[in-house]
Amino acid sequence: MSLNINNAKFEVSAVKPSQYPVSDLPEVTFVGRSNVGKSSLINSLLNRKNLAKVAATPGKTQVINFYNIDNKLYFVDLPGYGYAKVSKGVQASWAKFIETYLVKREQLKLIVMLVDIRHSPTSHDKLMHDWILSMELPYLVVATKKDKVPRSKIKPRLADIAKELNLDASNKLIPYSSETRQGRDELWDEIKKCLDMEG
Repeated sequence: MSLNINNAKFEVSAVKPSQYPVSDLPEVTFVGRSNVGKSSLINSLLNRKNLAKVAATPGKTQVINFYNIDNKLYFVDLPGYGYAKVSKGVQASWAKFIETYLVKREQLKLIVMLVDIRHSPTSHDKLMHDWILSMELPYLVVATKKDKVPRSKIKPRLADIAKELNLDASNKLIPYSSETRQGRDELWDEIKKCLDMEG
């Protein structure tokens, strides 16, 4: 099954299961801290500038956004976690509906966890990774903002992330830049491989 990424559109925002799209299409879900660059990564994967709205303020996205790709799969953008300026109550409510989606959504086929290559994973990142492991779902880790790090520092930064998250050789860790598109082809290859799609 081939995929025309030019045929991509925003479909719906949701906060509860009754608002999710009614569909059997596979879903690829993007999780990560606020300000890690989820919207920018989704836009770069789809060769679009503004399909996924980049929030001016970290922590502003408070809904789950579904993007329909060629009527063959969905990209699902979950709210960023771990933004300190958001109240504990709001954080708890986000956590609840993020968890509801991750636990109950049978169409979820792959989790793409984003971390910032410039920093060691936070306690929130580690919690999310542990939680993904407990779900036993296919996942991979993408280290965003590769263009912000000197080339000589990329390997040590990836090694630090792998160590902090206890990744082993079987876990995919892809350095990525939404600015330069480095890592884009590799990430698409992994997504298509997981979903049994062709180029």
